[in-house]
Amino acid sequence: MFEIMTPREIEEKSMETITKELNGRTWPEPEFSIVKRCIHTSADFDYADNLVFSENAANIGIEALKNGAHIVTDTKMAFSGINKNKLESMGGEAHCFISDPDVVEAARNSGCTRSTICMQKGAKLGKPVIFVIGNAPTALIELYRLIKEEGLKPALIVGVPVGFVNVVESKELIMTAGVPYIVAKGRKGGSNIAASIINAMLYTQGR
Repeated sequence: MFEIMTPREIEEKSMETITKELNGRTWPEPEFSIVKRCIHTSADFDYADNLVFSENAANIGIEALKNGAHIVTDTKMAFSGINKNKLESMGGEAHCFISDPDVVEAARNSGCTRSTICMQKGAKLGKPVIFVIGNAPTALIELYRLIKEEGLKPALIVGVPVGFVNVVESKELIMTAGVPYIVAKGRKGGSNIAASIINAMLYTQGR
């Protein structure tokens, strides 16, 4: 027999189930909320092992959001999944430049991916930025170059691209860049996971 529940009740019940099925495993907050939300989004408990955080990365991200940091994503899907009302209430704004005519033209002229150009454009915003990568390893590779060669200082990098080509390597690379990161090691990830990580940090400020 189906139980009739509100969306909020469904989410609360899901989080209770996740906590129970983690069999006592826990993390300090806010990391625990991020891990649970990624599992909730994907029904994949591998994120309990795959998600890695640089020192104090989650709190650094939350403070950046509280102070109005902007977000740059590599996909419209990640952009769409972020709670922009909550973000904007904190003074921030989300951007996805992937279909901008100047990005399309620059990528065509340079022979690189649009995701690469998106990172370059995001680096020029002139304000604290959290880069949220759920699809394109080339975005992480370009962020690494911008950090090492051009002095980019991201507030945080969420690096969770999914796939088989350069995915693992790009994540490992960003973990050596010397900036705060949240990364899903291995092949798994995706735009839904990227948005979930941001939303988990936004929701720590209350709904």
